[in-house]
Amino acid sequence: MSSRYIGIAAIKFKRLVDYLQRIGLDVQVIAKSAGLSVEAIQQAPDESILSAYDYSKLFKQSVLAMQTLRRQLPWAAGVGSEIFEMLCRCLIGCKTLGEALNRAQRFDALLYPISGYKISVHQNQGFCHLKYHIDPLNVDKVFIPADWDRYDSYDTIIKASGLLVWHALCGWLIGRTIEAHLLQISAPEVGEAYTISVEKLIDCSVKFDAEINQLVFAEEFLDFRLVQTAESLEEFLKNTVYELILSEKKPASTSAAIKSLVGLDFEQGMPTFSEIAAKLHMSESSLRRRLLAEKTSYQILKDELRCASAVEHLSNSKIKINDLSYLLGYTEPSSFVRSFRNWTGMTPKMYREKSSL
Repeated sequence: MSSRYIGIAAIKFKRLVDYLQRIGLDVQVIAKSAGLSVEAIQQAPDESILSAYDYSKLFKQSVLAMQTLRRQLPWAAGVGSEIFEMLCRCLIGCKTLGEALNRAQRFDALLYPISGYKISVHQNQGFCHLKYHIDPLNVDKVFIPADWDRYDSYDTIIKASGLLVWHALCGWLIGRTIEAHLLQISAPEVGEAYTISVEKLIDCSVKFDAEINQLVFAEEFLDFRLVQTAESLEEFLKNTVYELILSEKKPASTSAAIKSLVGLDFEQGMPTFSEIAAKLHMSESSLRRRLLAEKTSYQILKDELRCASAVEHLSNSKIKINDLSYLLGYTEPSSFVRSFRNWTGMTPKMYREKSSL
């Protein structure tokens, strides 16, 4: 989790608390389970900025409470629900975004009778059309109380929130923001403030009252490799809303993307710089500039990966040191020994003996 502080206006906390009360849930218990105080939230000025991390915890506990009502959850493509978690676990093993979205279509089709929402993905003239399907008429009335201030616009919110979540999720999976071409909402415009907030979030024009509810982006993003792992998914699932907000607000770490792409298994050899640039859909000069901005280089990253792989093998396998040196791409074992001593202060043999104690 990033140490960077991301804030959310207190009014959003208040809206969530108010909504939970209106659908008959115990907001005191929900807030307490998130480590928060309802009184403190209600006393905060509307325009004051509170922690997005805290909002994520409150949202997560709210969804868990809503699930106990045993009804289809209409909001934000099910973020925080068990179905959403199962979806993410199904996607994390895919190689590319295109493969992940194809798998998501199949997953959603199977769960549609239970969830009430699904996506479909189509390609046309160089663009990917990610369509989010949900029928407002099928939303259980318990989730749209008549005295709720968003009652008249709930159909717009459920459709827009689903697309916004998919935009953020796709960006998180590939480690960079999806550059949206167009967002179309097949529901009326809520108001100028809402439109501005959506356009600011997705950084593209938004069309309401559209025939199709969809997010449109360049199809080249479908070839991008997934850079997330089973390990990073666990952190993501703990605080999904926060991680999605963070992925939209910060530039992706190119270093992290490279490390995730390469991994620690060098059976097929270490990718060349040009191969890495191609996989990240960047020119080599752009990739160098990004790494320079992060105060690193591909050589430094390769050394860090080699060190991590060497430590893993020396600690958990009986591979011979000469074989390990060739596996890591060294032509001479003596070069590997020198490098390992520079990384750890010990020879590979000394490290293995120490780790076996």
